[in-house]
Amino acid sequence: MKKVSLLLLSLFCFIVSSYSQLVLADRQQGQDIFPIVASASNAVVCYDKSDAEVVKKSAKLFVEDVERVTGKRLKAKEKISSDRNIVLVGTIGKNRYIDQLVARNKLDISQIKHGWEQYVITIVNNPFAGVEKALVIAGCDRRGTSYGLFSISETIGVSPWYWWADAPVIKKKNLCLQVSPIVSKAPSIKYRGIFINDEDWGLKPWASKTFEPETGDIGPKTYAKICELLLRLKANYLCPAMHSCTKAFNHYPKNKLVADSFAIVMGSVHCEPLLFNNASEWDRKTMGEWNYVKNRDGINKVLRKRVQENGKFENVYTLAMRGIHDAVMAGNLSLEEQARVLERAFDDQRNILASEISKPANQIPQAFTPYKEVLETYDCGMALPDDVTIVWSEDDFGYIKRLSNSEERKRSGRSGVYYHVSYWGPPKHYLWIATTPPALMYEELEKAYRATADRLWVVNVGDIKPAEYHITLFMDMAYDIERFNFDNINTHSVDFLCRMFGEKYREDLTDIQQTYFQLAFARKPEYMERSTDTEFSIQNYREVDERLAAYARIARKAEKILNELDKEAVPAFFQLVYYNVKGAALINQMTLNAQKNRLYASQKRATANLLRDQVIVYGDSLELITKQYNSLLDGKWQGMMSLIHGGARSFERARTDSVTLNSMPTLGVSCEAADNVKGVSNVYTIPCFNKYLPQSYYVDVFNSGVGKLKWKALPSDSWILVDRKSGVINSEVRINVSIDWNKVPAGESVSGSIDIVSGSGEKKTVFVSVFNPESPSIEELKGLYVENNGYVSIDATGFHRKYEDENIKFDVVKGLGFDNKVVRLGDPFAKTPYLDGLILTSNYVAPVRGDKYPVLEYDFYSFQTGPVDVYTYMMPIFPLDNEHGSRYGVMVDNSPVYLPEAGAPYYSTLWIQSVLRNCRINKTTHFVNKPGKHTVKIYCAHPGTMLQKIVVDFGGLKRSYMGPVTTKIK
Repeated sequence: MKKVSLLLLSLFCFIVSSYSQLVLADRQQGQDIFPIVASASNAVVCYDKSDAEVVKKSAKLFVEDVERVTGKRLKAKEKISSDRNIVLVGTIGKNRYIDQLVARNKLDISQIKHGWEQYVITIVNNPFAGVEKALVIAGCDRRGTSYGLFSISETIGVSPWYWWADAPVIKKKNLCLQVSPIVSKAPSIKYRGIFINDEDWGLKPWASKTFEPETGDIGPKTYAKICELLLRLKANYLCPAMHSCTKAFNHYPKNKLVADSFAIVMGSVHCEPLLFNNASEWDRKTMGEWNYVKNRDGINKVLRKRVQENGKFENVYTLAMRGIHDAVMAGNLSLEEQARVLERAFDDQRNILASEISKPANQIPQAFTPYKEVLETYDCGMALPDDVTIVWSEDDFGYIKRLSNSEERKRSGRSGVYYHVSYWGPPKHYLWIATTPPALMYEELEKAYRATADRLWVVNVGDIKPAEYHITLFMDMAYDIERFNFDNINTHSVDFLCRMFGEKYREDLTDIQQTYFQLAFARKPEYMERSTDTEFSIQNYREVDERLAAYARIARKAEKILNELDKEAVPAFFQLVYYNVKGAALINQMTLNAQKNRLYASQKRATANLLRDQVIVYGDSLELITKQYNSLLDGKWQGMMSLIHGGARSFERARTDSVTLNSMPTLGVSCEAADNVKGVSNVYTIPCFNKYLPQSYYVDVFNSGVGKLKWKALPSDSWILVDRKSGVINSEVRINVSIDWNKVPAGESVSGSIDIVSGSGEKKTVFVSVFNPESPSIEELKGLYVENNGYVSIDATGFHRKYEDENIKFDVVKGLGFDNKVVRLGDPFAKTPYLDGLILTSNYVAPVRGDKYPVLEYDFYSFQTGPVDVYTYMMPIFPLDNEHGSRYGVMVDNSPVYLPEAGAPYYSTLWIQSVLRNCRINKTTHFVNKPGKHTVKIYCAHPGTMLQKIVVDFGGLKRSYMGPVTTKIK
C-alpha cells in the first residue's frame, strides 16, 4: 500500500483479466489513448436528457469517481458543444448523439443491438464538430449503458465497494485510458441480485440510528446506497428486507422510485406473493386470516392493489402462498391439498398480473421457489405454468437440494437459484461473519447453471456486511460464470483484496484467505459451542492445538498488514479481512480454551485457572474489536456489527470451571491420546511409536498445587529422547518424546518407560511402546499408506491408481474438505456405466472386478488381520435432481461393494450432523484376511459426489472431529 507502483500493477493485472481491452495508460497521446484528466485539458461527460434516469445518475456518479481519483471534477452536460475530448454515454435509441454516430457508420452496435445489458466502449475520432475524441459508452439498454460506464470507474481505481467497505482509491494526477474496442457479452444469468434478510441485528440498527435516523428505518436513503452498489457490481435484482422489525419496502413510496432510478428490478422471496410482504403488511384485524382457502378474496384484493401500485416498474413477480413470514401454509393441509391450493392461488395471481399489466401472463417475469416444505408439495404432482421460472434453493447451508431434471430442463421459464451466505434458523444460524468457501459456491452454482438455472440467481446476504466478498463473488459468477473454473476460484478472493491493498501482500493474503475458509469449512465460527465441549479433540491427533495455532498464525498476519497500511486503507482492511479473521480466531480461542479449562479442571491442573482468565480476555477482545468496527471513520458503521444474533439477549461467554489447588506443589501427568482414562486404565501411556512414521508424542507435566514444582524426566533407555529433562514450574510444561531409531532395538514389542519425578519424591511412570519390526523395510513400503496405532488414514487425493472412461473422470478439487482438497467422483452430468443389475437404492452388491468400471485405488499395508471398519468422509452433496442419487462404492481387496450415500434427507439427524461439519462420514465393514498390502477401492456410482478422506480402523481409531492425519510413507 506504501508503494503506488505496486498497487497500479495489481490494478493493471485485474483490468487485463476482467476487461482485456481497457487499461490505464502512462502516456497522454496516441490513437488508442483517451485522456480523461490530462495536463492539456479535462474531458467532459455528455449524456442525453431524454435517456433513462439511471444513465444520468451514472454519469454524475462517474464524475464523482474521477474526482475521487484525481481531485478534479469533470463537467457533465446534456448537450455536446465544442469540447476537445468528451465521454459520451448513452443508450441506443435514447441518446440522439449515439444514434447519429451509428447512422454515420462511426459506431458499430450490431453485436449488441438486440442484446440484454450489453455495451460497447470505443474511441471515435472527430465525432462531432469541434470535438477531437469521444470515448463512447453505448448500451443496448439502460443497465448495459451504466455497466459500461462503471467498468471505466473500476479501471481508474474506484471499487464498487468504495462506500460500503470504504475501499481505498489510488490518487492520480492524470488519468488516461488505453482503449481497444470492447463489446461486452450478455450476462450468464438474466436476473442477478441479493436478498436482504435477518436485518434485525445489523442493517436495521445501523440504518435507523446512524445512517437514516430521519426515517428511523431502512428507507429510501439506505436503499439508494444498496441499489448503487448492485449497479456497480453489474447486478440488477433486489429482494428487500422483510422482517417485521422493518417496515415493508413498499411502505415508503420513494423506495420503488429509488430502485427504478437505478434500474434495479424488484422482486420478493419465496413467501411474498406479488411483492407483498405479509410479515408486516398483512393486518389480521382488518384483512382477516392469511388463509387462502378461507380468505381467497381478501388475499387477492391486496395482491391486486400491489400490482396496481408497482406494475409500471420493472419487477419479477413471485408466485407464492405460504404462511405468514416463513411459516407453513395455513390450514394444516396434506401435501395433496397444498398442491391444489397452490395451483388455484397461482392461477389467481397470474390473472391479476395479466389484467393489471395488460400483457399475457406468459410475457411477465414470474418465479416460484419450492423452499423447504414447498418442495415436497411441488413434487406431489403440482402443476406449474411452463413459463414460470423455478428457483431452486439450497439447504440453507450451501448445498442445493435438487435441480431441474431432464423434463424440467425443457421448460421455457427455465430455472434459477436461491442461495445463502447468511442464515437464521435451525439447526444453527450463521449471521456474524461470512465463511462459505468460494469453491463450494462455484461447485454448486456452476452445476446449477448447466442444469438451466440461468434465469434468476438471488443470494441471501443478511445485513450485506460482512458478506462483501461473497456478494462480489456471487455477482461475478452470475455475470460471467464461464470465466471461472476449479483452478482459479480459490485465487478470486485474494485478487479481490490485492486490488485494494497491493500485490506485496499476495502471499500473506493467500495464506490468510485459504486458511480462514478451510478452518471454517470444518466448523463455522458461529457453531463453536460456548457452554459445552465441541467435538474437536484436545488430546487426540492434536486437533485443538493445531486449529488454534492456525488461527493464531493468520490473525498475526492480518494484524501485521493492518499495522503497515496507510491510514486511508485501514478501515477497509479492518472490515474485509482483520475483523473476520481476528474474530474467528478469538471465538475459537475462547471456546476451545474453555474446553481445555474444563478438562484441565477435572485433572486438577493449575493451568485450568490460568486458562479461565485467558478465556475472559478472549471474550473481552471480541467485544473490543466489535466496538472498534462500529467506531471506524467516526462511527460511520455504528450499530452494523454485533456479537448478538438470532434472538440472543447478550453475547454468550464460554463456560469455565475453577480448580482448588493443593496447598503444596503436587505432581500430575497427562499423556497424548489418553483423554478417557478414568475407569479404563490406571497407567500412563503414549501412542506406540512406529518406525514407518517417525514422529513425537507429548507428555504434559503439571502442578496440582500452589508454589513451584521441581521435576525431572528419567528415560529408562538411551533410545528414548525427551526435549526437556528437568525444570521448575508453577503450572505445567510439555515434554516431547521421540525415538532414536539408530539405537532402539528391533522388534514388534519394544518397550521402555519414563519416570517423571518431583522434588518431593513423587513419581509417575509413562510407558513407552515401539513398533520396530526388522521387515518390511521403510523403503519397501515407501509410497503406501501404513497402519499406525491401529488405523490407516488416507488422503483422498493421494490415490495410487485411477481407472476412468470417456464419461467418468476423477478431478482433484482444491478449496474444499478438511484438508483443503477433495476428489470429485465424476462430473455430475456424466453418464454412468452402472453395473449390470445394480440397483442404486441398495446398500450392497456382489463383488466386482475393478478395472472395468471407474474406480480409485489406494494401497495400504497392515500388520494384522480381521474385520476393519472403513470410514469414508464425503461432502454432504445432494443428488443432482430427482432422477439421480448420491451413492458411491466402497470395496477392500475383493470384498463385496457397499454403496453408502453422500447426501442425507433434508432435516434428518444425519443431515444436521453432516452440514454442520460439511462432511458425511459413512462406515462400511470389511475383512482383511492377512497382514500385508491391501487396496481400498472407491467406485463412482452416481457421479458428482466428493471424497475428502478415508480411514481404515483396525480398532485403534480415537475419537476426533476430523479424523487422523494421513499415514502415508513419503
